[in-house]
Amino acid sequence: MLADTEQVQQVLDLLDTGVVRLGDSGDIRFMNSAAEHCLLVSRDRAGGRRLTEVAPIPEELVMALGNLNEPGYSIRLHELKLGSELYDCTVHRTRDGSVMLEFHNLQWEQMRLRLQQREVQTGMLNLLSRNLGHEVRNPLGGIRGAAQMLADELDSGELSTLARLIMRESDRIDELIQKFGQPELDLRETRLYPLLDEALDVLAVDFGDRVRVERDYDPSIPPMRADASALRQVILNLLRNACQAGAGHLLIRTRVEHGNTLLQNGRSSVIRLAIIDDGEGVPESLRSLLFLPLVTGRRDGTGLGLSLSQQIAAAHGGMLTYEARERGSCFSLYLPFGDEGGNAAREDDHEHH
Repeated sequence: MLADTEQVQQVLDLLDTGVVRLGDSGDIRFMNSAAEHCLLVSRDRAGGRRLTEVAPIPEELVMALGNLNEPGYSIRLHELKLGSELYDCTVHRTRDGSVMLEFHNLQWEQMRLRLQQREVQTGMLNLLSRNLGHEVRNPLGGIRGAAQMLADELDSGELSTLARLIMRESDRIDELIQKFGQPELDLRETRLYPLLDEALDVLAVDFGDRVRVERDYDPSIPPMRADASALRQVILNLLRNACQAGAGHLLIRTRVEHGNTLLQNGRSSVIRLAIIDDGEGVPESLRSLLFLPLVTGRRDGTGLGLSLSQQIAAAHGGMLTYEARERGSCFSLYLPFGDEGGNAAREDDHEHH
């Protein structure tokens, strides 16, 4: 019998769902590994104690436990905040009078939603680039043609120089329109920290000592296949946004995260670059639209920086996310690395070609 109990516990410890069994007096009789992570307490420390004694429990769950009377009765609770994460919880009273709690971590649902939003965001940018290209390139061709005729008529002199300047700038705008919304990646082995140093050097020139930068770097960050110039553009855009939002302090944090953070098939790991600031933050009305093109909270903003950054992240097989804080914002750039990351970036880059 004891062997069977140990085997059941081993099986339950393999689940991603947190499972807690309470006795008829409300004391904790069993919890699996996922429940330890959920409640931030070990089973040895929690055993025999009441749930409210071992962890901060949301009021909704306390009320549900108090209202659970008849055997076979279940209550479903949504988006309970436990620690720093959200859980759906099912509370069920069994026939022997005990109570079973199931905690379903919502991080995968949240990540899936973010990935779906990323596809919408990058799709809208592609649509905008095609329409914008058509509307702008037609008159631009006329302007360049007229400048060409002027340059041919004016063999030399200041007016001829200006006409040729118009031609060069028209060609430059045409090239930018062609590339707009369709990043062509030059994938090479790239290290993250030199890119951060270069972006911070530019930031220091732009903002001087108005912002204090704190670095919390993971020394184990490996090299990855990436387009260094494109990633530098993303990092610099995030840093500038934070400073333009009035930040006086920036925390740059890097970590390696494991376990399908980007919902890839098989085993996967990602590099997470988080830029946390104490600025004004993003107005609540814009948060769900933040990575869409032409959405901005600044009068002088173009609304293209974050949408282009999201597209660059997506082209690398990664993603850019936003989290509101009590004071300021946290933008996180997720980038896969290793074989999975390289393959994802190559496949995405091939689609853009």
